[in-house]
Amino acid sequence: MSDTIAAIATAPAPGAIGILRLSGDGAIAAASAVFRPASGLPLAEQQDRRLIYGALLGPDGSVIDQALATISRAPHSYTGEDTAEVQCHGSPMVLSLGLESLFRQGARQALPGEFTKRAFLHGRLDLTQAEAVADLVDAETPAAVRQAAGQLSGVLGRRVRAVYDGLVDVLAHFHAVLDYPDEEIDPFRSETIGGALDRAREALEGLLATYDRGRYICGGVPCVLAGRPNAGKSSLLNALVGYERAIVTDVPGTTRDTVEERCRLGGVVLRLIDTAGLRETEDTVERLGVERSRCALAAAELALLVLDGSAPLTVEDEQAMEQAAAAPRVICLVNKSDLPLAVDLERLKRRFGRLCVVSAATGEGLDRLAGQVAELFPTGGDQGAGELLTNARQAAAARRALESVERAQTALAAGVTADAVLTDVEQGLSALGELTGASIREDVTARIFERFCVGK
Repeated sequence: MSDTIAAIATAPAPGAIGILRLSGDGAIAAASAVFRPASGLPLAEQQDRRLIYGALLGPDGSVIDQALATISRAPHSYTGEDTAEVQCHGSPMVLSLGLESLFRQGARQALPGEFTKRAFLHGRLDLTQAEAVADLVDAETPAAVRQAAGQLSGVLGRRVRAVYDGLVDVLAHFHAVLDYPDEEIDPFRSETIGGALDRAREALEGLLATYDRGRYICGGVPCVLAGRPNAGKSSLLNALVGYERAIVTDVPGTTRDTVEERCRLGGVVLRLIDTAGLRETEDTVERLGVERSRCALAAAELALLVLDGSAPLTVEDEQAMEQAAAAPRVICLVNKSDLPLAVDLERLKRRFGRLCVVSAATGEGLDRLAGQVAELFPTGGDQGAGELLTNARQAAAARRALESVERAQTALAAGVTADAVLTDVEQGLSALGELTGASIREDVTARIFERFCVGK
């Protein structure tokens, strides 16, 4: 951890500003060697967290840009180590030459997420806060930004630690009574541990209940466009994403495979999947596409059932409606509202509950569709921002903690001795430690930071 890492911390494209970032024991010395302050006072002798104007030097020592630099000495920095940043113009070539200069001073290329990983390992962030950094970078909606920002500020970590501390108090009380029998310590009673377990279970159940909302806000909602061939699914996909993403023709069965795209609708990110039309077919390739459509529908949280409103319902429409009805949430879209209507809207609404008349050709009705999506997947505004579980790792750890607490409650009710009950409590504490990173294996930590971008 003492080696010095360096990276370009801005996007690999021309821009107004580019940033070179360093961390490690030699970070300030390396930055000082490639940055010449206009004042003449070496960067290594400057005060922390002050922007210094000067020149950035290339590998041959020549000036390649006029820039600003700042340093932060350990432990008062993002990573908890000595750090430095150079802010120059966002020319990819200038940044590349500047990075090469730093490498010549002994720095090495930072790995994806290594700056944030060092911040976690030095105790500057817990694991939920570290994951929030990646969520904030990837945020696609205002709700996702609010959630990530709140989590980064420690809201989720504090919620978890409150449960953790309550269980630790139970263990501490038990061991204090056991180890110091001559001291005047309140006796360890079953009702004491019972109340603590009740509070822990209630808190963990509430925490797990946030997972669906959290993962939809941060990861998007898996959403399938389903229906018979030529109902207008691909046209609707193109209308929602705003460009010609899928091929559209009058030939039934044009879409042979699933086509995936993301779009924002009603303040929610939909992970849209356009599927092959649901029907029985002798065409081998189309049959494979239909089977993929059924698999995508089985994994979806939302089905947008597309019907051609300009034609009477067919046997293929009925088959598509039956399969779409199996999804957790369904919105029936009667497409082609720009043409004369030929279906019974009231019957469809009674069957599906949510119905929206739209036109993929003109965009009519898409605003009403956005409203229905927002009702199905409410973001909740600022309420609870930062305290939601947002990924499967967090949810799995919280679920194991809850299961341990429930086992402890069952054992307590069965009259098992306190020391045996507390074995389950200790397992719950271990799971909560994994959630925040207080106790987690090195290989798991490595996997978590692999999804970060370089320079973060």
